[in-house]
Amino acid sequence: MSDDPEEQIQDQEVDLSGDIPVLPIRNAVLFPGAVAPFDVGREKSVALVEDIEGEQQPMIAIFSQRDPSTDDPSEDDLYPVGVAARVLKALKHSSGNYSLILQGMTRIRLEEVASEEPYLRARVSKLGEPHADDVEAEALSMSLREVAKQVVQLMPELPREASSLIDSIQEPGQLADLVAANLDAPIEEKAQLLETIDPKERIRKVLRLLTRQLEILKMRERINSQIKEEMGKNQREYVLRQQLKAIKEELGEEDGDHGDLDALDERIAKANLPDESENVARKQLKRLRAMQVGSAEYTVVRTYIDWLLDVPWSKQTKDNLDIAQVRAVLDEDHSGLDKVKKRIVEYLAVRKLKKDKKGPILCLIGPPGVGKTSLGRSVARALGRKFVRLSLGGVHDEAAIRGHRRTYVGALPGQVIQNMKKAATVNPVFMLDEIDKIGHDFRGDPSAALLEVLDPEQNDTFSDHYLEVPYDLSKVMFIATANVGDTIPAPLRDRMEIIEIPSYTRKEKLSIARHHLFPKQLEEHGLNDEQLQVQDDALAAIIDHYTREAGVRNLERQIASTIRGIAVKVAEGEEGSWSVDDKDALHPYLGAPKFTSEVAERTQEPGVATGLAWTSVGGEILFIEATRMHGSGKLQLTGQLGDVMKESAQAALSYVRAHANQFRIEEDFLEKSDIHIHIPAGGMPKDGPSAGVTMMTALVSLLTGLRVRHDVAMTGEITLRGRVLPVGGVKEKVLAAHRAEVKRVILPERNMADLEEVPEEVRESLEFIPATRMDDVLAAALESPESLVLHPNSTAPEAMSPRTESQSPAKKGKEEGAGAPA
Repeated sequence: MSDDPEEQIQDQEVDLSGDIPVLPIRNAVLFPGAVAPFDVGREKSVALVEDIEGEQQPMIAIFSQRDPSTDDPSEDDLYPVGVAARVLKALKHSSGNYSLILQGMTRIRLEEVASEEPYLRARVSKLGEPHADDVEAEALSMSLREVAKQVVQLMPELPREASSLIDSIQEPGQLADLVAANLDAPIEEKAQLLETIDPKERIRKVLRLLTRQLEILKMRERINSQIKEEMGKNQREYVLRQQLKAIKEELGEEDGDHGDLDALDERIAKANLPDESENVARKQLKRLRAMQVGSAEYTVVRTYIDWLLDVPWSKQTKDNLDIAQVRAVLDEDHSGLDKVKKRIVEYLAVRKLKKDKKGPILCLIGPPGVGKTSLGRSVARALGRKFVRLSLGGVHDEAAIRGHRRTYVGALPGQVIQNMKKAATVNPVFMLDEIDKIGHDFRGDPSAALLEVLDPEQNDTFSDHYLEVPYDLSKVMFIATANVGDTIPAPLRDRMEIIEIPSYTRKEKLSIARHHLFPKQLEEHGLNDEQLQVQDDALAAIIDHYTREAGVRNLERQIASTIRGIAVKVAEGEEGSWSVDDKDALHPYLGAPKFTSEVAERTQEPGVATGLAWTSVGGEILFIEATRMHGSGKLQLTGQLGDVMKESAQAALSYVRAHANQFRIEEDFLEKSDIHIHIPAGGMPKDGPSAGVTMMTALVSLLTGLRVRHDVAMTGEITLRGRVLPVGGVKEKVLAAHRAEVKRVILPERNMADLEEVPEEVRESLEFIPATRMDDVLAAALESPESLVLHPNSTAPEAMSPRTESQSPAKKGKEEGAGAPA
């Protein structure tokens, strides 16, 4: 409160004739008699101050804004009643803004705005204040003084002179303005007080607002007192409990809580903890005995000790070292997957010879539905170990692996320790599912936390933030699963032994459906072998015409749909047994076939070639279409192609243009034509260099009019010199060609060694053409390449297969449709 009665300026000293400058203020109301600082920064306001800066204590009009966000207020944006004020001091800042000290003089009313540029000027009228010297005004003034003094006492931040200042003002109107100027109230209510001319009415309004503020202050004081009293009560209770504890110890009495803590002491002794962990547990138990049972810290420490004792430290299951029996269990649960089974048997053999062998850390990478997750359960069953699974898909928080520190409310160990507690042994089979789908954000990187878990040199001292003692994970067999290896961070991938699981062949799918999926679904639907028989022809028809996938998930769904159709008949009371024999018998249950071979139909016209692609869900065939139209030599590419694939198309077109004579094509074929290359399934992004030979073949087919053989698929990267470079994913691509009923596959010659990983039944059913140059590809892919001037490595590329007596690639005879004449 900065008002003094000796500083009050009488109304008759204020000259308001003519136009006076108007300074709008935001978030504040200036009252008569008050002295207050204001910051001025708006352009018009700065112009006003600069204009009056040379005058001696100039007079300006102060009006409060209705909306503080308005930067250039007009007459309608201001409250109608304001204050005529003197500028006692103006201080200019380096930024060009001003700080003003204003003294409110008298109430004024805004009559009319005279001008708005360069700042507001207006005509105002002075509002005289009626005298109030009757008994009622004196009573109201006394009430206001009394309440104001109570507020001052409850607000220690106010100066001690405030009470004396209140007593020194005798005029009711001035007293009301003094209190209103220092009142904590909204701007709208203060503006109403300024507009109230009658002193008695103004005191009543101020009194109502001040009384409300007084009640709030009293409530705050009461709450603070209760809090202090409660704290004092807790301290007193703690002291009494400590005294009671000392008395009971002197008397030799034990309470129930101490009995419980003694049980914890016995558990620590029997838990066979490592020395460091046992020391920590006993130290925390000692702290627990000294704590008050009802305190929050007691619960935290008790929970921590329970976690230390619940996690297994030495208990382990005995491995089944009978290798023949392990092989039998793995073969019983899964068909194929020879690589994984071989690695498990190798581990058991070494474990049999070296008892302290650390657990392997494997990573199974393969398309969805090939049995990666279920294989983990099978391995645990074969070894006689416990099985736990942690799904890492979508995990973003490092604390999910390492846990939270105990300083956090509700802290828990990470999922690794929690799953070890579930397993209750130190050597379970621990599956880390979907390790390629880990995320990371501001909370940390879980993949970085897994580096310690999956490092055989470090995981015997794994540190969880909650336990804060080393934990041995070296005996755990970790099996991670992923669909693609590219998204796994390189340091994490380096710590795991990668085993790639391929797509299933048609024969393997038929075996899985017959021995695993059909019996399982039959049992789940409450039927038996006598009620329903599904023949191999029908299962083969489901595989060929109702599914097209790398795994067997969709195959299992289609088998379940067929069985449900029979279950409806049984539930409706139809008697007898049913047999689904062939493709026609499936129609009532599965509808029309969903997949047919499109290769022959797609390649009936020149300009279409069949390529092979690798995706995260297995291999796929890819049709590449090229067409020619009138234009100006542009190359248009569509089908959501990536940069690498677009560059392959450019390289293919450049090679064709450079060798136009060799292909019997006009050299200026592109001058008045546009070429459009499209790869269907435009909703799916595509990239990579392996479609280079396919795009090249499609272009040559389009421009020469020679069709591509409908039974040929190809893959390989090309160079501007026409060389065919090796690509990846050969195994999955060959399996995709086999599923699509392709007969001839053209591969880069340097990829022929990769065919050893392709199942024998697939190799026997396909003809493989090695290619080192594009001439080899065209000679093997086009229907009538005789009209072209080609220079393949031999006069006719011959079919090749990796199967010979010495396990090296060998030629097949022409009776198998091997060669196309050059």
